[in-house]
Amino acid sequence: MRGRQTIMCDVSSCRFYENNMCSLDAIQVAPCSEISSGSPEDETLCASYEQC
Repeated sequence: MRGRQTIMCDVSSCRFYENNMCSLDAIQVAPCSEISSGSPEDETLCASYEQC
């Protein structure tokens, strides 16, 4: 499916945010440190984030 992926994003403070989308072709997802709740939104973060 390479070339057909869409990265949706609502983080308007990121420099790659454009119209509810990520302008990068790919992102790096990394684990949050010291959290083991089992909840994806608690345990993962976008490591490609850069502040505007």
